[in-house]
Amino acid sequence: MAFATNLNELPVHVLSAKIAARRLSPVDLVEASLARIAALEPRLHSFVEVYADTARLAAEAAEKARRAGQAVGPLHGIPIAIKDLVEIEGRIVTGGSSIWRERRAERTATLARKLIAAGMIVIGKTHTVEFAYGGWGTNQYRGTPLNPWDPGLPRTPGGSSSGSGVSVAARLVPCAIGTDTGGSVRLPASFCGITGLKTTVGRISAYGVLSLSPSLDTPGPMTRSVEDAALLLEVMQGEDPLDPLTRARAPSDPLPRLKRGIKGLRLARMQEADRAGVAADVLAAYDRALAKLAELGAEIVDFPLACRFAEIGALNGRIMSAESYAILAELVDNPAHRIDAAVRPRVQAGARMSARDYLDALREREELKRTYGAALADVDALLTPTTRTTAQPLEGLDQNVSPAHFTRFANCLDLCALAVPNGFDSEGLPTSLQINCRGYDEATALRIGWAYENATDWHARMPPL
Repeated sequence: MAFATNLNELPVHVLSAKIAARRLSPVDLVEASLARIAALEPRLHSFVEVYADTARLAAEAAEKARRAGQAVGPLHGIPIAIKDLVEIEGRIVTGGSSIWRERRAERTATLARKLIAAGMIVIGKTHTVEFAYGGWGTNQYRGTPLNPWDPGLPRTPGGSSSGSGVSVAARLVPCAIGTDTGGSVRLPASFCGITGLKTTVGRISAYGVLSLSPSLDTPGPMTRSVEDAALLLEVMQGEDPLDPLTRARAPSDPLPRLKRGIKGLRLARMQEADRAGVAADVLAAYDRALAKLAELGAEIVDFPLACRFAEIGALNGRIMSAESYAILAELVDNPAHRIDAAVRPRVQAGARMSARDYLDALREREELKRTYGAALADVDALLTPTTRTTAQPLEGLDQNVSPAHFTRFANCLDLCALAVPNGFDSEGLPTSLQINCRGYDEATALRIGWAYENATDWHARMPPL
């Protein structure tokens, strides 16, 4: 494992400072990213499409704006990759499906507009699990990105935001955008050793993002540092008249509180029973993270769950299947369509749910949200491993088992959650800590994550490419 030594390896906030001080040109930064993509992308398969020509033009424009004193913000001139669910007018948007391989967007997603307005340079679209329905990161017909932590053995990159996770971990880009319905930002963050923020539904507009489960879908940043995730959140959040779920959600600036430390915060650990089935190396990393946070001044407390993670995850899965089937039934029920053999039955499971079953699931979800809302009022965060294992070999992978055991909890209960690197297993594969906070309290999750990250160096390690 190595540490950052060149341009591609620097995080967004460092690159931003260098550009602002005129010690780095956006043109050089984009060229460095494109060169690394050209060198490694044939092996990694993280991008659906690379916008080399337009990225170069945007970099030149950013450089001229900087020289003229017309910078629009700290992210002006920074390249970013975007998951292939996010629409950009005139660009191909496949949603990970070969059925849509020629589909061109007729609109631009609000989050993409905001990133571009902030001066960010979209360098390309990244691969996803078909229809974004899968946690391992595999895609039967469009191809599975290679997890960069084991170049010799194909392993799960995590999904559904697989290409975004791989592109950031492999230093092809400094940051990317994913979406999260049951863990799709945090799972690739865990398996690829990066930071991923699952925002609360309505914090960032989902307009122009292909939907899997409208009541659960939420976009989020994938980065190599917590500060970078905070910078991207600040730009993307806010009310959007095109997305009703964003209404009456006052923006929350995470930056003023980010570096205040965590002394006095009450952080809950998972119960002993929830440690069953978690790999020993993952548990060891989790326990070391708890000890480090206590050392930094946090109070570690117990937090008994009214329901097991598996039960809440199953409820989240029922809602996902029902809503995704309502959207995708015409495609998945047509046997002539080539659809991923692991994805089709996940969507079709929704066909077996009656309207009454679906409404019962929504009512059960609301009851759990009230129960846990009251319980979480007594703590600042609930800490778990992000995944029960590290990245698994693709060969022999059981697609009927989901890696989202710990992650669906936050989606179902409308929480926010941050995944940060917290170690490595005996095979040199990254482990991850998940920080669950109350809905719309992303600032606290980021504050805890920043404190932990700056007391360790796990986030600075690089894969052996």
